[in-house]
Amino acid sequence: MKLQEHELVPKHEVLSEKEKKEVLRILNIKPEQLPKIRVDDPIAKEIGAKVGDIVRIVRKSPTAGVVVAYRYVVPPILVKVKEEKEEE
Repeated sequence: MKLQEHELVPKHEVLSEKEKKEVLRILNIKPEQLPKIRVDDPIAKEIGAKVGDIVRIVRKSPTAGVVVAYRYVVPPILVKVKEEKEEE
């Protein structure tokens, strides 16, 4: 069974380069300013996300209708190093 077929997993999709540039322009941010998702995350693997991609996550919400979030795909070591620095 694919993870995205489960009813509790929201839709994840990798943005095209054009979509990526547009999202960053609209939000007026750099990719590194987005929340992160590790390239070895099971859903990132399933959708074929690569380091440097941006993933769109579309969730259904009973109060807001639809909520769209974005994640920047990072290598697994990057997240671990940042977490260790924060602990110091």
